[in-house]
Amino acid sequence: MSSKTSAPASFTNPPEIVVVATRKVACDGVGGALGHPKVWYDMSEQDYVECKYCDRVFALRGGSHDPSPTGK
Repeated sequence: MSSKTSAPASFTNPPEIVVVATRKVACDGVGGALGHPKVWYDMSEQDYVECKYCDRVFALRGGSHDPSPTGK
């Protein structure tokens, strides 16, 4: 009998991508009590930023990480 374990969902699901219009964004994990402290990020020269708590990606509209058909 083999005991095969699967990877946790956090390792198999790609991070959520949130398309934004500004380079300064805030993230609170969108989990209410299960979220994380609200943190602010500034993309500076980049066209995306990744939340260090929940791995959510904030992508500038039309930038390299924008998943929409009009994105790059």
